[in-house]
Amino acid sequence: MRFKRVCVFCGSGNGLRPEYRKSAERLGQLLAERSMELVYGGAKVGLMGAVADAVLASGGAAIGVIPGHLIKQEIAHEGLTELHTVTTMHERKALMAELADAFVALPGGLGTLEELFEMVTWNQIGLQQKPCGLLNVSGYYDPLVQFLQQAEREQFIRNMSAAKLVVEADPEALLKRLESASLF
Repeated sequence: MRFKRVCVFCGSGNGLRPEYRKSAERLGQLLAERSMELVYGGAKVGLMGAVADAVLASGGAAIGVIPGHLIKQEIAHEGLTELHTVTTMHERKALMAELADAFVALPGGLGTLEELFEMVTWNQIGLQQKPCGLLNVSGYYDPLVQFLQQAEREQFIRNMSAAKLVVEADPEALLKRLESASLF
């Protein structure tokens, strides 16, 4: 199944490794090539800006959702197909979830993790059934994946498969697996 829109959570910084930005750009190109629209946090800086710029440069559509208080801090992207301004972070996540068919987390910090884990939790408790993916660039998410496996072994996560979390190091492989994940 092809998705119409994929929501990408990622850092407003670039991180230390150039691979992070390269993967963000590659993911953006792939989304546009597959006629999948990008939904993301609306900034023009860091990995957020990289993925949006790559989508737009490849002829795709990029939809941003940004709280008004972050417009200056995250530097809102002015060249997007659509930019929605909301009041709160809760509204931001709710609108991104509503607009998207699947979710991908690139490397990022606390905000990226918080956004992804809310979507994963919603899958697990049955509020939605939308695949979620971690783009594990250069092993960035290895410790997190190990933690999740430990939490499942310790029975704090009872049904990780219900979360529909797919982990891949390559953007193309991740999109293919997410499309397969949407079938169950």
